[in-house]
Parts: sequence; C-alpha cells; structure tokens
Amino acid sequence: MAEQAPTTDSAPEPSAAPVSAAEGSRTTERNRRKTREGVVASASMDRTAVVVVTEQVRHRRYNKIVRRHKRLYVHDEDNDLRAGDRVRIAETRPLSKLKRWRLVQVLERAR
Repeated sequence: MAEQAPTTDSAPEPSAAPVSAAEGSRTTERNRRKTREGVVASASMDRTAVVVVTEQVRHRRYNKIVRRHKRLYVHDEDNDLRAGDRVRIAETRPLSKLKRWRLVQVLERAR
C-alpha cells in the first residue's frame, strides 16, 4: 500500500486571538486622544492660549442640566489666536507645567 503525503492546498488556520489594527500603530494611537471645542479666553502669552471649554452634564441627583467650564492651556505654535476665536484642541504630551493641549483647527474667528 502506498501512503499519501499531506496536501498543502489548505488555508492556514486563523489565530485564536484576532490582532487589532490599533496595536503597534502610532497614527491610530493619536486618534484615540481627546478632542474638545472651546472659545479662546486669553492669548496674551507667547505660543500659549487659554481656552474655555464648556460641557453640559446632567446632575446625578436632581437630573438638571448643569454647565461646567474648564480653562485649558493650549499650545499655539504660530501665535495667531485671538480672544473670542472658536477652536478645536487635542490632548497631547505635557509641554510645560500646565500645557497639555495643542491647537488642531480654528473653527471661527472672533469679530
């Protein structure tokens, strides 16, 4: 009797744990960072602006909508922001003692 050799035409078995595209990729890691929209409150510092971000949250006990404001220090490389501009900012690595956000886009200029 002749023995048959195993065929190599079969597809490889899928791995037990699927590997996501986000693992090991720096570009998708940057996309997971927080983004906020706010209004520039102050732009008098060099390459730094203060942006006020307002969010509406529901109070846990009273279920009333409450506005919360945060003042975030934003890196403005070109010094082109003015008070009153609406901007989109993104979280980044610490750039100074208080600065952890960078300017992404100017949505609307102040009048």
